[in-house]
Amino acid sequence: MTIHATAIIEPTAVIGNNVSIGPYSYVGHDVVIGDDCILESHVVIKGPSTIGKGNHFFQFCSIGEACQDKKYAGEPTRLEIGDNNIFRESVTVHRGTVQDEELTKIGNNNLLMVNVHIAHDCMIGDDNIFANNVTIAGHVHIGNTVILGGMTAIHQFCKIGSHSFTGGGAIVLRDIPPYIMVSGTKHIPQGINSEGLKRRGFDKETIMQIKRAYKAIYRDGNTADQAVEILKEMAKTTPEISILADFIEHSARGIVR
Repeated sequence: MTIHATAIIEPTAVIGNNVSIGPYSYVGHDVVIGDDCILESHVVIKGPSTIGKGNHFFQFCSIGEACQDKKYAGEPTRLEIGDNNIFRESVTVHRGTVQDEELTKIGNNNLLMVNVHIAHDCMIGDDNIFANNVTIAGHVHIGNTVILGGMTAIHQFCKIGSHSFTGGGAIVLRDIPPYIMVSGTKHIPQGINSEGLKRRGFDKETIMQIKRAYKAIYRDGNTADQAVEILKEMAKTTPEISILADFIEHSARGIVR
């Protein structure tokens, strides 16, 4: 363990093995930091927060701070972060609220680039990439292997499906189904994320079926309910489509159209 002389570690914090804490960093009460984590200079982590193994926090990150919700009244809500995530400069992540599950949660192997903001009660999966200045409002749920382009802004309570993609500057006001690419200030669907699917090992036939599913949702004049029934039938031979059907069927805000 390497802790710089200027760092402040509160007595109730628990620090794992082989952790490096840089100059002027602060680790607050009720913070647990797992093995092999790195805190560069001027990193602030407040609790209650549990940090997994192998996470890297670059300078000026603010992690586990109280949320920016006026209903928040100082309750001891939580933040949980998994393993092997990278938090670049000035990333901010806030704890949850009692109006939801009292928890903000980030999974494993995510890359959060400069100035990303994760608000209260967000649930973030694994292997995601959020580019510079992505802003995610409260209560947002994001799946796995999602890429959010720089300056994407996501409205509160939205759900972002796995393998989806947003172009830079996208403003997302509704749910984005799995596999779908979105761009622009009116969150316009732009087809499926076929290149991303290829990189993740999806075969040509599966990608073709997902393209046909996209057509059923966006090009054939179907309502959302009609599209769901078509997708459920397609999922009998292409199981990857089942998550798309399930996502649309249970979307509370409605999907991007």
